[in-house]
Amino acid sequence: MAIIDKPLARNMSLHVSSHPLVQHKLALMRDLHTEPMQFRELMGEIAQLLFYEATHDLQLTSVNVRTPLADCASKVIWQRVGIIPILRAGLGMAEAMLQVLPKSCVWHLGLFRDHHTHQPITYYNKLPPVPNIDIGFVVDPMLATGGSLTVAVDILKKWGLKQIKFVGLIASPEGVDVMSLNHPDVALHLAGMDLYLDERKYIIPGLGDAGDRQFGTG
Repeated sequence: MAIIDKPLARNMSLHVSSHPLVQHKLALMRDLHTEPMQFRELMGEIAQLLFYEATHDLQLTSVNVRTPLADCASKVIWQRVGIIPILRAGLGMAEAMLQVLPKSCVWHLGLFRDHHTHQPITYYNKLPPVPNIDIGFVVDPMLATGGSLTVAVDILKKWGLKQIKFVGLIASPEGVDVMSLNHPDVALHLAGMDLYLDERKYIIPGLGDAGDRQFGTG
């Protein structure tokens, strides 16, 4: 997959896909006439494409596989992978990513943004006492203010998780800047980088409320 790698402050890495399939599907998602069913399908398809790129450095171990004809020296992923959707908008992406790597664990984090203060509020966290994964992929379609993602990563680091990446659809420059300051070690894998946040802290041009458009509740 073709990507644009842009080193940011404090060594954070930003990956914005330039793959034609990703860009085509993202354009369809942005269209206000796209119905919820197609919106969900497109979200899942983009999530899988981005997940392929985000997992490019998973570590392998050597194994011997018996084919119908002979033994074959092969490699398999040994790291325990976790997919961590931020509820509720991250659900559609996480389900599609799980199809790519079915043995992944899925841990949900419930966060929402207060519309008056624009600050994230945590309402759901059922992580076990100690990490049962080696790398976690936090999933949320939108990186707007960066508040929710910062809190999610705070939670995971306090939990003891050492390796964390983010997979999302679109981001604002403001959100990326917040992450570069708060968590420069977390790589961001995106389908698009948009222009700015408006006075309501919505991404412009954006694609609307990803949760509402995904579930037909807008």
